[in-house]
Amino acid sequence: MLAAWYNKFGLAEKVLKIGEFDEPVPKVGEVKVRVFFSAVNPSDTKKRLGSNPLALDQGPIIPHSDGAGEIIDVGNDELKDRIGERVWLYEAQHNRNFGTSAEFICLPSINAVRLPKNTNYDVGSMMGIPAITAHRCVHNGGRIENRYVLITGGAGRVGNYAIQWAKQAGAVVITTASNSKSINQCQNAGADLVLEHPSKLFVDQVMDYTNGQKIDKIIDGDFGVNLNYLLAVIKPNCEIVTFASMSEMHPKIPFYKMMNTNLNLKMVFVYDIPPEAKINAINDITVALKKESLINRLSYKYELKDISNAHIKIESSTTTQGVILLSI
Repeated sequence: MLAAWYNKFGLAEKVLKIGEFDEPVPKVGEVKVRVFFSAVNPSDTKKRLGSNPLALDQGPIIPHSDGAGEIIDVGNDELKDRIGERVWLYEAQHNRNFGTSAEFICLPSINAVRLPKNTNYDVGSMMGIPAITAHRCVHNGGRIENRYVLITGGAGRVGNYAIQWAKQAGAVVITTASNSKSINQCQNAGADLVLEHPSKLFVDQVMDYTNGQKIDKIIDGDFGVNLNYLLAVIKPNCEIVTFASMSEMHPKIPFYKMMNTNLNLKMVFVYDIPPEAKINAINDITVALKKESLINRLSYKYELKDISNAHIKIESSTTTQGVILLSI
C-alpha cells in the first residue's frame, strides 16, 4: 500500500518518506479501513519532532490520529456487519505505530465511528482531536447554561469548536481573537462577544459587557501567557480548563491568589480523558453531524505525496483557522 512514514525524528522535509508499505491485516477486535482523508494535527508534528523519545522503539511510524474512510475487512466474525460502513477515525496512532497517512489502516473497532449518511469523508476526518478536546473542555465541570464562559483563542481549531459546544449548552460566550479574520471566525461560530487580544482594555471590556459580573468558566489554549489576565476576571470557584501552554511550557503560578478564589484548574489531554467523556463527545458529534450544526473549517487540502508541506503548514502560525487534510 502507499503510505507516508518516518523512522527518525526531525524536520518534516528531512524525515518523512513516501512509498510502498506492507498492507496491514486486521486482528481480533479490529477493523480494516480504506482511508480517504487523513487530518494533520499539531500533536502529529510534535511526535515527529520527538516529543516521545521512545516512540520509534517499535519501528517506523505512519503518522496522524484522525481520518475517515470505509471499513473493508474485520478481524473476527462478530464485526462482519461493519464491512462497508463509512467511518471517521480517532486516536488511530495513539500508543500505536501506524496511523491514518496510508491507504489502509487496521485499528480497534471502537476507534472507527459510523459517519452519518449526510456527512462527507473530509468533514468526518476533521472531528477527532479538535472536536473531542473542545467538547471535554466545555463539559468538564458544572453546568454552563446562562453562565459566562470565556474562551481564549476562539479562532483556533479547538477554540472554535469550544465556542460552538458552549453555545449549544446555553452559555454566554466571550472569546478573544487577534485580527479581523479571526474575529469573523469567532462571530460565525456564535460567540456573543469577541475581544481583541492582546489588549490593555481586556478586563474593562469584559466587565462592561457583563455589567460587573465576573466569569464562571474559562477555556484556555495558552495557559502560561494568559493566566495573569484571566485571574483578573474570574469569580470565586471559577473553573479554568486548559489544553495547551506552548508559549510558556513551564509557567509560574501565583498559588495563593489562585487558592484564595477557590480556583478549579483542570487539564485536558484528549487521549486519556475518561472513557465516558469520549463516549459523550462522540455521541454529541454524531448528533451534530446529522443536524449539520457544526461549522467545520478546512484550511488546506494536500495529496499524500505532499505530507511534508502539510506538516510545515501546521507548524506555522498562519494556519490556526482550520484543519489541514491529506487526500489519500
